Amino acid sequence: MRIGVEEGLTNVSQALEEKGYQVVSFSPSSNLNNIDCYVVTGMDSNFMGIETTSTQVPVIEAHGLSADEICQKVEEKLH
Repeated sequence: MRIGVEEGLTNVSQALEEKGYQVVSFSPSSNLNNIDCYVVTGMDSNFMGIETTSTQVPVIEAHGLSADEICQKVEEKLH
């Protein structure tokens, strides 16, 4: 599974990679396809307009969560 992780969330990227996920770093200018889940900092509540798109891809806000908590949320959303 491919997880898009916003730039700057290095600890989250590492934790997800350790669990076997393919992690793709992205920024607001990125155009990513075939992503199963996005993890964003939460600094912008509508990052990249994701909330207004018609996609069914889950978006997880990292603000206030540990890397382990984020991994748990990713697993809940994808399984």
